[in-house]
Amino acid sequence: MIKKTVVALAVALVLILTFVTRNEAQQAKKVWRIGFLAATSPSVEAARIEAFRQGLRELGYVEGKNIVIEWRWAEGKFDRLPDLAAELVRLNVDVIVTGGSTSSGAAKEVTTTIPIVMAQVNDPVGSGFVASLARPGGNMTGLSTLVPELSGKRLELLKEVVPRLSHVAVFGDSTTPGNAQSLKETELAARPFKVQVQYLDILGPKDIESAFRQASKGRADAVLVLGAPILISQRKQIADLAVKNRLPAMYGQPEYVEDGGLMSYGVSVVDLYRRAATYVDKILKGRKLADLPVEQPTKFELVINLKTAKQIGLTIPQSVLFRADRVIK
Repeated sequence: MIKKTVVALAVALVLILTFVTRNEAQQAKKVWRIGFLAATSPSVEAARIEAFRQGLRELGYVEGKNIVIEWRWAEGKFDRLPDLAAELVRLNVDVIVTGGSTSSGAAKEVTTTIPIVMAQVNDPVGSGFVASLARPGGNMTGLSTLVPELSGKRLELLKEVVPRLSHVAVFGDSTTPGNAQSLKETELAARPFKVQVQYLDILGPKDIESAFRQASKGRADAVLVLGAPILISQRKQIADLAVKNRLPAMYGQPEYVEDGGLMSYGVSVVDLYRRAATYVDKILKGRKLADLPVEQPTKFELVINLKTAKQIGLTIPQSVLFRADRVIK
């Protein structure tokens, strides 16, 4: 009797091990399909894309071998986003990664079942994407760029490089989720500095030149640019016009500075894209979204373009230069 029991247990164990081994083999052979949705273009997102790919490679994912990435770019034509998001749903991708608030909103509208990883969203709670950072609920999670004190820090830095600062023109896009909150925080941060804020809404490329004209009429001493797809997609024009108008400008992303802008301070978005890969990995390995809280940024960077400073006749104090993570000469 004991012998028969031992034999039966041995057979059961062999069957279990066979099933587990076969299942693991199937998992190893599976090619996961990742959808990537962005409102801008590959050229705008180049550094971020590479960071995301690098993050995946570090976790053992190789494109064409165990993952396929379906890239969908709106190229600044935001009305295309709903159709592009729907395409990814029809492809039945395993997870969708979104490149910002606008694309996150489009993805949210077309699926409640496919997991969505937000690589960067200004205010995921205020935008209605998640119930809370700790308990997202629904099918969305990812990384938030909302750090209230950043608005104050940007104004503080502007005040250091422009001591006479009393009027600042804020460029934003009222259709971008989270911009209203960013503007509110900027206005609150401006009060202690006794700086007057002039908000100028930019909804398309045609609004950029008129925004600079209005800033000049409003006696702006500097410009502060909020995060928005339309703005970063036109960053070269904005940076050039800031120089032409001899207006010191502060941005939230280093891409502006790389294209001739004066200075940027903010979240390292490249780091967020790298971290987005860890969310994808956890989801593909079976983790539930309910167990994956929205994370906030941990890395920030100050980038300064000294060539631009010289062009507009501005001297950057050494105290600011010493704090810079990168200086472009």
